[in-house]
Amino acid sequence: MKKARVAVLISGSGTNMAALLYASRLPGAAYEIVAVGSNDPDAKGLALAAAEGIPTFAIAHKGMKRADHDMAMDAKLRESGAEYVALAGYMRILTAEFVGRWAGRMLNIHPSLLPKYTGLDTHARAIAAGDAKGGVSVHLVTEELDAGEILGQIEVAIVPGDTAESLAARVLIAEHQLYSRVLSAYVSRPFDPAWLVGQVRERAMIMPQAEETISHGMPCFGIVKGKKFAWVSMDHHGDSKTALLTKISGVDEQAMLIERDPERFYRPTYFGDGWIGMRLDLGDTDWDDVSERIARSWRAVAPKKLTSLMDAADQF
Repeated sequence: MKKARVAVLISGSGTNMAALLYASRLPGAAYEIVAVGSNDPDAKGLALAAAEGIPTFAIAHKGMKRADHDMAMDAKLRESGAEYVALAGYMRILTAEFVGRWAGRMLNIHPSLLPKYTGLDTHARAIAAGDAKGGVSVHLVTEELDAGEILGQIEVAIVPGDTAESLAARVLIAEHQLYSRVLSAYVSRPFDPAWLVGQVRERAMIMPQAEETISHGMPCFGIVKGKKFAWVSMDHHGDSKTALLTKISGVDEQAMLIERDPERFYRPTYFGDGWIGMRLDLGDTDWDDVSERIARSWRAVAPKKLTSLMDAADQF
């Protein structure tokens, strides 16, 4: 599997960046660090990254409008060829436009057990509340501060006599353990057959009277007591592919799709000219397109009474 290209943004010493970097060099790591950037040219983590042979960049935010600084950072990230961004002590509130450009591809680490204690002073707040445990969370970045999908957490016990500083020191150890594992797992999702099947299932099972079965060793989705409208092929007959099979209009559409993108589309063996295979494991699946193909395929096999109900519902 090709390693995902990750850029890391820091504002200070970069200890989490270093943990991500060294973990990326272990066997089985699913990502590589291609750049480290900062809003502070004097951030100590930049020197560490440079010493390890990682390209670095810094754009001081002072004197710049927030939106202008974000777009300058975005340009550097894209220049690096990064596919994902990991925030690692990057002490900037990001604009909605910047976050939107990296939606689903930007992660952050936060020193609390989210959704508890978003923002700053998390350790002091946990101690003041009398919590038995503090901890750390890795989450996707959204426009709302520290509110994206939680991808992983580690609890850290709060012991008698703890101060914010002593708790922070132990939480930092947990941070270094958690971030690299969550990042590696997250960037592997687009190639993980189980996750890909789950994405298809989510879209197929919202269709009226849909059911899931296993046929010829493949998960398939059909209408209850009716025909099948989607299959997921996983290494079928050793072809190493994870692909969605859906109904199409016929041989002309099949040929057009294969000619347009022969790496992604193919004629599925044993299914004939009325079906198309669409690779899901290339790392850049358009899930809106998958949803549309599943809906079209369902409509192609659904009895008229079901499609009529759908048409009626669509008018409201």
